Amino acid sequence: MSEFKWFKKQVPDDLKVTQVYGIVFSDDGRIILRIEDGKYQLTGGHPKDFEKYEETLQREYIEEVNISLKDIYYLGYLLVTEDSKEQYAQVRMIARINKIGEKRPDIDNGKIYDRKLVSLDKVKEYLNYDGIAGNAMIDDAINLAKQKYNFIEQSNEREKPKQIQNRVGEDNEWKSRRVF
Repeated sequence: MSEFKWFKKQVPDDLKVTQVYGIVFSDDGRIILRIEDGKYQLTGGHPKDFEKYEETLQREYIEEVNISLKDIYYLGYLLVTEDSKEQYAQVRMIARINKIGEKRPDIDNGKIYDRKLVSLDKVKEYLNYDGIAGNAMIDDAINLAKQKYNFIEQSNEREKPKQIQNRVGEDNEWKSRRVF
């Protein structure tokens, strides 16, 4: 079982970063999700040597879902503690969609992912995080995006989101556990 804690601050220098993922917003305030094997997910991946977080996020969004990004901001990190007590960070960023390209195969695995724009009031349902840390991360991403991007939130419970075809405590810490 892994333990996840959400921190809305910079990653400590001595903590290894294993992934950089983004919560990415459209101009009308919806979040783009990648669909893999019927599950809705954020997009991102492993940073390459000497790559900045923003560069990792840009590269992964182009490789996996062919979407270019703009206005990228650091959000925070998930501290992951494995059963072995090994700890590492998973960085989270926010960004806006710059351009949505045609769907194409991911260069790493050849899969072609569907993409969906999801309203802010439905994103937690789609992601289905089972703990406080993931949901707190999404709340913080939405709050920061509202400050940085000045969009008008789209929420209509009766409308289904459109699928894109071609284009406990200190230091803001939140805990959750996930069983694998």
